Amino acid sequence: MKESLPPVPSLLAVCAHPDDESFGLGGILGAFADAGTRCSVLCFTSGEASTLGADGGDLAEIRPRELAEAAEVLGVSAVELLDHPDGGLAEQPLEDLTAHAVRVAAEVGSRMFLVFDEGGITGHPDHLRATEAALAAADAIGGRVLAWAIPDRVARALNAEFGATFVGRSEEEVDVAIRVDRARQRRAMECHGSQALNTPVPWRRLELTGEVEWLRYLRR
Repeated sequence: MKESLPPVPSLLAVCAHPDDESFGLGGILGAFADAGTRCSVLCFTSGEASTLGADGGDLAEIRPRELAEAAEVLGVSAVELLDHPDGGLAEQPLEDLTAHAVRVAAEVGSRMFLVFDEGGITGHPDHLRATEAALAAADAIGGRVLAWAIPDRVARALNAEFGATFVGRSEEEVDVAIRVDRARQRRAMECHGSQALNTPVPWRRLELTGEVEWLRYLRR
């Protein structure tokens, strides 16, 4: 297992919801940005269907603002937020989602995609579809896909504590392990006040994972 990031001039993170870039990918995006990589985010939905924070106003208006604030903390250069239905991404035509990913990758000059691991980390259908679209986009342009993964032990602990459906990996399945700046990631997570203040799960995930994030190549 390597312990350094691949040298990448430009990276495109493809995710389903505002906060995925922080709760999940925040440590990794921050590490790439610190290494001089131009980091961009493509997010397919506004997260309007969340059951968290809905009493604070219209999430379709609140969560895009939270995403913009978090991206600035993480050193993300560009964000494109689309309006596909939250909770219904799996029903959207894959070719449409793939075309968006191909277009944005061309605009930011990236041939490397960063995604949630196969299994969507939590098994969420939207996460699965976002990763599927990035894989199809990489195949279309001859690009690479690097996936954030969590250790089996972390997945088991979260599932036991919260009745969740996290999908973990063994060390043998992982290609890269990097140290990340959790303080920076936590600041980005706090930008998502409508979500972060209403659930203990992402904070507990950081406690269990420690200062190291795992990555695996889905396309080389």
